[in-house]
Amino acid sequence: MAAGDSSGVEVRLNLPNKGRALFASRDHAEGESLFEETPIVSAQFLWNKLYKYAACDHCLRSLETAQGMCRRLTNNPSLELPHPECCPVDDSAYVSCPHCQKVYCSATCRDRAWSQYHMTLCRRASVSDDDHPLAKLEEAWRNIHYPPETCSIMLIARMIATVKQAKDPSSALAAFSQFCHTTVNEEEEIAHKLLGETFQSHLELLRSLVTGALYEEQLQQWFTPEGFKSLFALIGTNGQGIGTSSLSVWVKGCDLLTLGDEERESLDTLIDRVYDDLDKACGQFLNCEGSGLYSLQSACNHSCDANAEVTFPHNDFTLCVKALRAIKQGEEVCICYLSECDVERSRHSRQKILK
Repeated sequence: MAAGDSSGVEVRLNLPNKGRALFASRDHAEGESLFEETPIVSAQFLWNKLYKYAACDHCLRSLETAQGMCRRLTNNPSLELPHPECCPVDDSAYVSCPHCQKVYCSATCRDRAWSQYHMTLCRRASVSDDDHPLAKLEEAWRNIHYPPETCSIMLIARMIATVKQAKDPSSALAAFSQFCHTTVNEEEEIAHKLLGETFQSHLELLRSLVTGALYEEQLQQWFTPEGFKSLFALIGTNGQGIGTSSLSVWVKGCDLLTLGDEERESLDTLIDRVYDDLDKACGQFLNCEGSGLYSLQSACNHSCDANAEVTFPHNDFTLCVKALRAIKQGEEVCICYLSECDVERSRHSRQKILK
């Protein structure tokens, strides 16, 4: 299910104190893309979706224009962004599931979602949405896990549905078994906050709702208390955040425009003002956000002095790992799990955040 050229890297297994790790199989120059890949499975965060961050229900591509997004978030319907040609959003290609009306950026995404997991998860009109088992599951999740989200119960639902719909379920299971999913690490620190003692009743409620909605005999190990914990541990250890934004695409497009000095200064001032207004209105919550499981990226270990970084260059869930500096053949490829601000903290603080 992963896509893209991975010939420049290789995964090594059973390494002392590391487990899996990713290594360069040839030299890479600074700024070069090491590989791109799409996730085995991904899902938009439920609070993000509830607050009307419009994203393709499969690839998470932002479905709003940059101007539309800014108008919504700043509650300023008269806001005008110049150079609309720098925002290539085309709603004429959007399609919906004919049964539940979930929106996709293209017929390709709709068809891929249906064939991989959506046939199982589709809420057909014959069932009242509020009474649907998956609607009850989503509501329970929102009551348990307030923003900012770090994963989604629907990621687990899509994992289950992907195996149920697979032509070869054993191969689909094997794709998930490649990920590290211990419920505790070497220092007995939990891999996801919902695995802590405080949340045991919440976890049991979620397990009960998932079982009622999606139980599958061939996946019975995932529906036991320990098996269900292992799914959260798998996501907590391997899940990669995904962010898409039409505004970001528009800004990058504006940066490429050939403009005179005065016009450039005026445009840059406008962009700064727009971001200031957005910061006051919604803080860090600018993007369509979700989480996904990536085969190659999940093998990248952390370093506070990383030689590579994760980007999303196509405004969808396609992940790119890019070299921050020259990487030699045989060198381990490491990314930083921390934000730019957190990297500047003390070693003790960084270790605490990483745990």
